[in-house]
Amino acid sequence: MSRKPVPAQSGERSRVEVTFDKPQLLPQLFGEYDSNILALEERLGVYIHARGQRVVIEGSAESVAHAREVLQELQSRVIRGEDIDTGLIDAVIAMSSEPMFTGIVSAEVPGSGPPPPIMIRTRKKTIVPRSVAQTHYMRELVSNDMIFALGPAGTGKTYLAVAQAVAQLITGSVQRLILSRPAVEAGERLGFLPGDMKEKVDPYLRPIYDALYDCLPAEQVERRIASGEIEIAPIAFMRGRTLADAFVILDEAQNTTPAQMKMFLTRFGANSRMVICGDPKQVDLPGGPPASGLNDAINRLEGVEGIAFSWFTAADVVRHPIVGRIVQAYEGPDA
Repeated sequence: MSRKPVPAQSGERSRVEVTFDKPQLLPQLFGEYDSNILALEERLGVYIHARGQRVVIEGSAESVAHAREVLQELQSRVIRGEDIDTGLIDAVIAMSSEPMFTGIVSAEVPGSGPPPPIMIRTRKKTIVPRSVAQTHYMRELVSNDMIFALGPAGTGKTYLAVAQAVAQLITGSVQRLILSRPAVEAGERLGFLPGDMKEKVDPYLRPIYDALYDCLPAEQVERRIASGEIEIAPIAFMRGRTLADAFVILDEAQNTTPAQMKMFLTRFGANSRMVICGDPKQVDLPGGPPASGLNDAINRLEGVEGIAFSWFTAADVVRHPIVGRIVQAYEGPDA
């Protein structure tokens, strides 16, 4: 691996050598044609080259220290079986800039041994947090009965909720998964589509199906839907029910009315967990600037005992980095 050094950033120039004790994993760490190393060089302003199982990092002292920490964390992710891509690299870089990064990922808690790993295990994959906000959210998912996950698209709100729901269904912690969202078009009209009720509402629920298929084999998803263990339905189908022994997820909650939101929240039953996902800034309700049931619930319920709130911003977007920049461009730097 030989490339032209990247100019060092401001500060004293530094050079550090890191030895990896599992050289067989280096191809996965470096990526095809060293694409992951190139991404690190570009983002952190350093020069990285390998000599066998040793990696040399050159650049400003601050950038070198940052790159070393990120490389070591990426190696630990490879050991855990994760695939390294630019999205994960950006997430680890962002997390390493947070004061709690070391404590979240690897530090031991004095007197109590290492903290339990923060992960969700499903039939198809093991999911770990890709941002500090996701770390907080994943902890809330296992410790609270009702969680509001709030923020822009691409931050993993619904995906992580579905993954946690699947994990609890697999272990028997809950007997059913109930996944719902309001049937509100985002600027289009789909009512003219042919078919029965299921065929008409499926386009609205497709993101939930996608998350399910990513966590469970397709045949298990179909079998569990047929048996009623997994139910996917518009919010209107929730009226009059008590949702006991279930993990219940409401997606796109900003497109509920206050009446719908109250109806949904009061379906909460014994031994259940409820996650409400939405972006308070992206309301698609028709007929002018309507009152969003999500915003109404935030105003009424924030601070109520037993209800947790996890907030995400554009900095937590884990799709493509450009998605976060798009969110910031539309909503401002504090989005």
